[in-house]
Amino acid sequence: MNKIVASNVLPDHPRSLYILFFTEMWERFSFYGMKALLLAYMVSELQFDERKGYSLLGTYTALVYTMPLIGGLLADRYLGYSKSVIFGGILMVVGHLVLALPTEWGFFYGMAFVICGNGFFKPNVSSMVGGLYSKSDPRRDSGFSLFYLGINLGAALGGLLCGYVGQRIQWHYGFGLAAIFMILGLTVFCLGKRRLPEHVVSANKIKQSESLSSILRVDYLIYTGTLLLAPLFVEVFKMYAMTDYLLTALGVASIACITIIAIKLDKTALFKLLAAMVMIVFSILFWAFYEQNSGSLNLFAIRNVDMKVMGVTISALSVNNFLPPAWVIVLSFVFARLWPWLNKRNKEPSTAGKFALSFFFLSVGFFVFWIGCKMNVRTGLLPLWQFVGGYFFIVCGELCLSPIGLSMVTKLSPPRMVALMMGVWFFATAIGEFFASKIGAMMSVPHLDQKSPTASMPYYEGILLRIFFAAVVTGVVLWVSVPTLKKWMSDTK
Repeated sequence: MNKIVASNVLPDHPRSLYILFFTEMWERFSFYGMKALLLAYMVSELQFDERKGYSLLGTYTALVYTMPLIGGLLADRYLGYSKSVIFGGILMVVGHLVLALPTEWGFFYGMAFVICGNGFFKPNVSSMVGGLYSKSDPRRDSGFSLFYLGINLGAALGGLLCGYVGQRIQWHYGFGLAAIFMILGLTVFCLGKRRLPEHVVSANKIKQSESLSSILRVDYLIYTGTLLLAPLFVEVFKMYAMTDYLLTALGVASIACITIIAIKLDKTALFKLLAAMVMIVFSILFWAFYEQNSGSLNLFAIRNVDMKVMGVTISALSVNNFLPPAWVIVLSFVFARLWPWLNKRNKEPSTAGKFALSFFFLSVGFFVFWIGCKMNVRTGLLPLWQFVGGYFFIVCGELCLSPIGLSMVTKLSPPRMVALMMGVWFFATAIGEFFASKIGAMMSVPHLDQKSPTASMPYYEGILLRIFFAAVVTGVVLWVSVPTLKKWMSDTK
């Protein structure tokens, strides 16, 4: 990893990075602002059964992180990064605006448009960041850490403001606020893209106007086909139990696609790709545990965390969705100094080692939540400081995996597969998000027990302890695998 200390990071990076930084920052404001509202809105406003709410949330988050697999592939082969980001941004604006409409059909169609848009927006902005640096550039991991800081600035503000507006004022105003900041993110990119290097925004050696005939252009077919996916996704929401089969089919298809491309690689590139795939598979479990944040921990915060500060009750949704990105912002500077400090002493963990550490930190965070439940059985309310403390360790785990994983994908992927592999990285997140909904459903609280903290707490307590044990075991397995993964990664750290 690089040896640039945090105080010297900003001046040493390409100016283009800051265009992508603010583009992603405002887009993540809208995305996480909306996501903060979804489960609570379904349970409290639409009066959905809690298990149905978890299932729909799992279906949405699985699809929203699956589409980057398709969007990344189409950007690599046809559209290029710039066109993909703009098209995706427009669809997400439409989705947020539709969500702001106070209708049930608007809720499902809004989510469908956000899913389609995120597929083109998310993987290609991240791929563009990787394109600003050569494979051996020591600033690469630092650049992704800065980019990740932008993601979490947007997420913190979005969770805080949209969560407050939605819960305390009006749900659809919260969705509307998300739309405004999505428009801002898209505007930043459109105004600043001319400053991005040509090789970053152009299509990969394939003309964007390539035609199938004298009439049909490939890019127009892609736009039309994507729009037709929206009503299809609405039907998937109605048959959310089928998501298991959909993810399985997409998983098999993605592995087949990667295998076809991989057999043409030389031995070194092949083993680097294999190392990336192993770490991507492990990331599925991390997100399955971590993403309780947007599901079960939202309801846990509302029901079983004491939200009174100096006699004032604050919004549980705002707090729960503000804490993770806020900790990321604070701790990013700590980790920016920690890795170089360890590097100078030849003690910096490898990428695989950092992945293993992420599970150990994650396990401590959930153990803190569980201890809080055991200590407060009588009241059923976890002190706010303990809730905040648990997230401290969980976010330490996130910083050992998420920004490092983004950088890892761009370092280990063959040049013509970067956006595709970035899509696979987000597809792994999709599977993790779906598993997260299954875990969350295990913490569903029957309607009669939802009003009493002492009655609802036991539903959370046991599962929190199981997550702790599962994270510890996964971390140990990954730690034992580190020497093999380092060997496969060859000269890449």
